[in-house]
Amino acid sequence: MTGREHFLFWQLAYFFMNECDYRLMRINKNHTEMWFENSQNHSARIIRLVLSNMAWSNRFHRDQQQAAEQGERLRKHLFTRKLNIVNLYITEYPPVGELLHDQETNGKTKVSTLFMTREDLDVSTSKLADFIGKKPDVRLIDNYQEANVLLLAQAVLNKASQQEKADQQFFSASSPLFTYILIMIQVLMFIFLELHGGSTNPETLIHYGAKFSPLIIQGEWWRLITPIFLHIGVLHLLMNTLALYYLGTAVERIFGRVRFIWIYLFSGFMGTLFSFVLNQNLAAGASGAIFGCFGALLYVGFAFPQLFFRTIGKNVLFLIGLNLIFGFIVPGIDYHGHIGGLVGGFFAAGLVHLPNNKKVKNQITFMIILGLLTSFMLYYGYHVIY
Repeated sequence: MTGREHFLFWQLAYFFMNECDYRLMRINKNHTEMWFENSQNHSARIIRLVLSNMAWSNRFHRDQQQAAEQGERLRKHLFTRKLNIVNLYITEYPPVGELLHDQETNGKTKVSTLFMTREDLDVSTSKLADFIGKKPDVRLIDNYQEANVLLLAQAVLNKASQQEKADQQFFSASSPLFTYILIMIQVLMFIFLELHGGSTNPETLIHYGAKFSPLIIQGEWWRLITPIFLHIGVLHLLMNTLALYYLGTAVERIFGRVRFIWIYLFSGFMGTLFSFVLNQNLAAGASGAIFGCFGALLYVGFAFPQLFFRTIGKNVLFLIGLNLIFGFIVPGIDYHGHIGGLVGGFFAAGLVHLPNNKKVKNQITFMIILGLLTSFMLYYGYHVIY
């Protein structure tokens, strides 16, 4: 392998990141293999770029098979139904023997292989353009300077570092404050209930603001909000406090303090509203607001799917599914409030979007949907159900 192939390797890496909006996902220690991702390019969402000195086709076949297996694991991690990968080898001479150019794993992960050599550079770059929509302007230069390779490599690694820092900043727009205040309010209210009749006493719960539909109908509208801060028993308090600690801090870091408190309170309101309309039982707890935090994280997936599924997406979807199933199968859990909170959190997050990233048209759309949904549920509850 000559320095010219190294130069071509880094030229392509620079091209993918700076002109095609690909992101560097991983790079090996020797800097001879890179994986790039661009979720907007469905025909080549993943590009595997390899600087190769393999001379025989059987070694390429094993490498292609391993790439397909890694691609299938990556497809599951990215939570996508199908995944197209371009496997691009930079090599001095074509390998000896019959070559495979396509490989599929269970029909879900397709790996298309291209070989880029000095003999067919123009042809191979044209084929690459069929996948990524743009032909790279790259050349194999005999009189290249080693400094040029080092500069390209540094530019690529700097770009990758900037992308990683941008991700970190996305998940740390603000330090948590209101989450801790809300946790303190929950605990203090629980102690207050215990000292004034008991948190499991229905009369005490009703007296201090639990959701009780007959009183809401009579005009005590604040009962659509106050149940967020009340809990029925120490186990209920413990579960919701732990959930708020982990979810609330995450949402507050992403959305900032003011947006978080809006999402949390409105989600709690929507959870209580859904419970008021669909469940006549006495209810209290922050579960609707906590599910609203799940809804806000789902909105992150809606607005930034590539970042979401690359980082927290799979875990968030698993936890939402697990909690919803738990709510359906365990008696006594107000799953209507959970669903209302989840829906409320998603649309409340869409209304305010994220810090320093306005999307006015989308925000107006979310505001209209949120207004119509809230109005409908209030009308249905006050004038149809009761």
